Amino acid sequence: MNRRLSPRLRIQFLGLLMLLGMGALALRLWWIQVAHGAEWTAHVRGSSQATVRIPSVRGEIKDRNGLTLVQNRASYEVDFYLPEMVKGYRERFGTPPLTEYRAIINGMPKDQREPDIIKIVNDGVVPRLDDLDLAHDYNAGQLQRHYRNDTEVPFSYLKDIDFPTMAKFSEHDVGLPGVDIAIKPVRSYVYGALAAHILGYVGAPDDVNKEEARKYTFYQGDVDGKSNVEKSMDEYLRGKPGVRFLRRNAKGVIDGVLREEPPRQGANVFLTIDARIQAITEEALRAVGRAAAVVVDPNNGNILAMASVPSFDPNTFIPSIKAKDWNALQKDEGDPLVNRAISALPPGSTFKLVTALAGLRKNLATARFSCGGGISYGDHYFKCWVAEKHYTHGTLGLAEAIKVSCDSYFYQYGNAAGIQSIDATGKMMGLGEESGLQLTGEQVGILPGPEWMQVHHPQERWSQAQTANVSIGQGYDLVSPLQLAMAYATIANGGVCYYPRLVDKVLNQDGSSVLDDHGKIAVPQTPRVRSDLHSELSREQIDLVRKGLWKVVNEDGGTGGTARLKNVQVAGKTGTAQATDRGHKDTIAWFACFAPFDNPKYVVAVMVQGGEHGGSVAGPIATRILERTLAMDEGNFDLQVAWLAPAHKANPFQMIKDVNYAGGNVASGDEENADTSQNADAQMASAGGAPDVEPEADAQGQVKRARLPRAIPVAAPARPRNFFERLFGVRRQPAPQPTPPPARRPGMR
Repeated sequence: MNRRLSPRLRIQFLGLLMLLGMGALALRLWWIQVAHGAEWTAHVRGSSQATVRIPSVRGEIKDRNGLTLVQNRASYEVDFYLPEMVKGYRERFGTPPLTEYRAIINGMPKDQREPDIIKIVNDGVVPRLDDLDLAHDYNAGQLQRHYRNDTEVPFSYLKDIDFPTMAKFSEHDVGLPGVDIAIKPVRSYVYGALAAHILGYVGAPDDVNKEEARKYTFYQGDVDGKSNVEKSMDEYLRGKPGVRFLRRNAKGVIDGVLREEPPRQGANVFLTIDARIQAITEEALRAVGRAAAVVVDPNNGNILAMASVPSFDPNTFIPSIKAKDWNALQKDEGDPLVNRAISALPPGSTFKLVTALAGLRKNLATARFSCGGGISYGDHYFKCWVAEKHYTHGTLGLAEAIKVSCDSYFYQYGNAAGIQSIDATGKMMGLGEESGLQLTGEQVGILPGPEWMQVHHPQERWSQAQTANVSIGQGYDLVSPLQLAMAYATIANGGVCYYPRLVDKVLNQDGSSVLDDHGKIAVPQTPRVRSDLHSELSREQIDLVRKGLWKVVNEDGGTGGTARLKNVQVAGKTGTAQATDRGHKDTIAWFACFAPFDNPKYVVAVMVQGGEHGGSVAGPIATRILERTLAMDEGNFDLQVAWLAPAHKANPFQMIKDVNYAGGNVASGDEENADTSQNADAQMASAGGAPDVEPEADAQGQVKRARLPRAIPVAAPARPRNFFERLFGVRRQPAPQPTPPPARRPGMR
């Protein structure tokens, strides 16, 4: 017989259970609030706030006069914080959709599952953005890779949005977790393409410091310098990041700012460049398609201008460059990203300056050699350039040989001096050596000799024929326009060879000098001397070479007559050489000069690829630069530095016979030709680090071409009855199913 509990006993049993439960609850509360109260208080306080890393603000880049060339501007971006987005999807719609992919784990391929971030964005985010007319095509493949590899860093959905778009985001509560508007400082290159090959560009870092990123709830990274000054001075330009502390409410939603530690701006970098001379130089170079020019102060080695054409606008890279724009730059046959001022090419007769000094080290000041139209070395007959014009130069001394650029003279003179003396002299003047400027892709060139030949062409033996080639700047000889400018600066100032200087000083925002780790000024303003020719040559010997350079320009019969200026004496040297540039055969036109002759202030070196002659092509460009720069010093030429579009010629490989400016000198007299039997391979400077390329939208990211269905929140699964429900026989009513949203008709917004 079954015995049932009386109602009294059932009530007592229930009361006992309730007392035990309340006792257990009280014990648990004591354990949490008293025994471990401090620990949980700290945990709650930490979870009630979120931290945002604020990107650092880069310092500005200015010219020698304080004119700002690179500054910062505010850029508004729409960022997706993908982990927050997945979390929000889970809370609103239930379990997120999953996707499988193949990954390499510990060297072994394995199948992995992860939330389908593309579907989450397309189903849960895009429809809301579309309601506000803010949806935008994007690259879904990039989004997926970003979620898989860089979850700590937000995915930039829209970059550099305009004010109306930003205002619409601000006006409407988007109401989507993980979607945020970020204000970031980005670079602004004030004058467009002006000095682009000096300034460089910035981009996203190659690697994210994930350890640092984990310290923040939301991480906004800095940009890195990718080329030239932006890269070489990155450690000084880069500022200190800030942090913003956000308050979360009880539901975990951010509803305010607790406090903020603002970022600190980096140091300002002052260049030796004079923006006015830079503008003059770039304007002059636009007469040709592929060229470079360098302007140097011979008294301290300061670079006053350095230009290369074709050019580019570094603003195209900010905040990221479109894939189509990047492909166009890479496919441009003129290679606008290449800095020709630090590329190495055969110098032609401009190298005869080095050969002349090498002979003077061997006491050949009074040496005279005869030009009969050419000379033989071994089984090769080396012609003088005048042989094609059916006359000879006769017997010459050094100054006269420089004036008429006699090849026959320098074949013999160079062999009398010896290749060892030529190489040693060139090295003293910085040829074949790094400049120390840390410019991206700089080529050091080649000073060939027996040792170099043994390493690079072991099957060949050095001979007098090789020395003859080097003596006139042909053969394997390669020099950059920057190196040539520094070599001619050495002669201009009377024999002191300086290292080139591009950065004048680096100042903190308070105006104090930036110090290095040892407490010394990081970038001292004192010139650096590479060598002093007076250790081996007398003033009279150096003046002999200077006299020859003066004759080139100022006496009849000189090859550089187009460089004459009224009321200013110019000294210089023409050059024409043959080269091969990535499969293209080129004639390289050169002109290097300095002025005023008695008290030089400027040295100009110009190189033109595809120029027929140095005197008629490179000479007028150098003259234009000198004339306007000297007139500016006298107050007779007023130049306002302005925004500059990229230099570009439709046919950059077209041969250029001559360059003429309005009011300029007209070419006259004989023009030396290059030895067509010699074709050295040019060494072109590399473009720099890969920028932040924004890929084109793919099929899955085409969000505006079709209305995507909204995600429908799922019903929570039925929960088992608890102890009290079973005890009292209570059954839970099923939850009502959510009402699906109305179908969207085409054309609705």
